[in-house]
Amino acid sequence: MLFPTVEYALFFLTVLAIAWSLYRFPTVHKGFLLLASYLFYGFWNWTYLPLLFGISLFSGLVAQRIQRSRTAIARRSWLAAGVVVCLDTLVFYKYIGFLMMTLLEVWGRFAPPPRIEVYSPLLPLGISFFVFHAISLLADCYRGKVKEPVKLGDALLYVAFFPQLIAGPILRASRFLPQLAARRDPRTICVNRAFLLIASGLFKKVVISNMLATRLVEPVFSVPQSFGAWDTLLAVYGYAAQIYCDFSGYTDIAIGCALLLGYRFPRNFNAPYTATNPQEFWRRWHISLSTWLRDYLYFPLGGSRKGGLRTYLNLMITMLLGGLWHGAAWTFVAWGGLHGSYLVVHRLWSRIGWRPLVRWRATTAWRWMARILLFHAVCVGWVFFRASSFAMAFSVFNRLVVPGVASLATGPVLIVLFLGFAGQFMPTRWRNGFEIELGRWPALARGGVLAAIIVAIEILGPSGVAPFIYFQF
Repeated sequence: MLFPTVEYALFFLTVLAIAWSLYRFPTVHKGFLLLASYLFYGFWNWTYLPLLFGISLFSGLVAQRIQRSRTAIARRSWLAAGVVVCLDTLVFYKYIGFLMMTLLEVWGRFAPPPRIEVYSPLLPLGISFFVFHAISLLADCYRGKVKEPVKLGDALLYVAFFPQLIAGPILRASRFLPQLAARRDPRTICVNRAFLLIASGLFKKVVISNMLATRLVEPVFSVPQSFGAWDTLLAVYGYAAQIYCDFSGYTDIAIGCALLLGYRFPRNFNAPYTATNPQEFWRRWHISLSTWLRDYLYFPLGGSRKGGLRTYLNLMITMLLGGLWHGAAWTFVAWGGLHGSYLVVHRLWSRIGWRPLVRWRATTAWRWMARILLFHAVCVGWVFFRASSFAMAFSVFNRLVVPGVASLATGPVLIVLFLGFAGQFMPTRWRNGFEIELGRWPALARGGVLAAIIVAIEILGPSGVAPFIYFQF
């Protein structure tokens, strides 16, 4: 069930009405939201509902055991067992085929490999996200960040809550479980903010992302040999804008829907292409994932506490595994490795204390130069992220030096490409000011504006709705 569809609109409005009619009965209210979440997931494939339920129930039971254990060894043992089971589940469904094929390729370099039928199960939608939620529940209970005893019903809803179930943002148990325990109050809903988030998310996904995908990115990345340098360069820029608008659009809608239900999700994007260094980029891009990797992988590895070389190694391991998390392919590993290298080089560069260089790095000119350099370095990574193979990626790079006219540079494509980047430089005070102004309007006028925006988005967007890019992860 995709967000920008009539089916989801009807589903969400029904859930919204019933959920708020039950808010005085917390147990029934949460039970209904859990049932709605399972219905939402089952709309894709009912076969995998037991997997979602099983991971949720298992993590809830292990979290209870962690909280009840009296010794550090017992708590650590329960945590290790829980994390191993969660990761084994993820590896089986997402990586078993990739691992077997890699093993056979390596074997084939030394001897004829045996004939083995490799079974690769259908990838359950959103498995990377709900497995990470389960691990967060276990880790936060182990660290004592979840203060109250975990209730199984709350654990089930935390993992399966439908606005974030398929593609995030990744919620922390220590921040979401207290919301489930709090009393619902319809007077605290930020309706105007929710409407603006949903409208902006729909525009980014349906108009900008879909148009860039169908009219620019897909043609070039499908057959790069048919295009010259200008079209290829536009397609690389187009994918940078597409993936941002696609994923941030999804999370805007998810955050807006959760707000209307009375729950707050963390911000997941903060104008990432305005960043001037790799560290800042990862503080702005997919924030819930980057902070998850930092807190649950980078810090446990030692972070930056064990010297320079160990810090660089920890950064590389974190980003390589972060790349692999995105997909079972070496192109994703290469993408993660590139970003790990960027972070290492930035740390080395930042440690140079030559005074003229320090003064130069503080200038506006350098900030814009660094922003442009970083953006193009990120675009290099996006080519590997988007390409189906290394051969396809290098074919795209090769076409960047082949003369050719920009046949795909139509007016609508250039406009949405500009909007995809320009929106990140819009001052926050403009959005806040519009939200405040909207709050002064009568409810009927606000509803009319929202309806008009949705109609305009439907008219402007290409026919059909492409799946969100992050659904495959």
